[in-house]
Amino acid sequence: MEEKLEQAYLYDFYGELLNEHQRQVYEDFVFNDLSLGEIASEEGISRQGVADLIKRCNKKLLDYEAKLHLVEKFMSIKSDIRRIHELTNDFKKSHNELLMNEIEAISNQILEEL
Repeated sequence: MEEKLEQAYLYDFYGELLNEHQRQVYEDFVFNDLSLGEIASEEGISRQGVADLIKRCNKKLLDYEAKLHLVEKFMSIKSDIRRIHELTNDFKKSHNELLMNEIEAISNQILEEL
């Protein structure tokens, strides 16, 4: 997964666990695409301070993911739902009962994961 996309997912799931200052700097870097220098100027800290803060935030978010696996579960379920969608379209065309069995198996797997 692309780094910025991974950062966005991690932030979406765990961002509220960062303090307000961390969230602001992280949002500016990841979502607002501000440079380290721009953030440093805005926050009144050094570029190195911003870089260190972003690294600490990334580490925190990755640590949360390592413990909770919410992004991993989300991505897995998203993939399963995409597959169900494809199978449903195929079933509409063919009315093949084997496709319905696969849809049922995938949906049961999703329900077990939740």
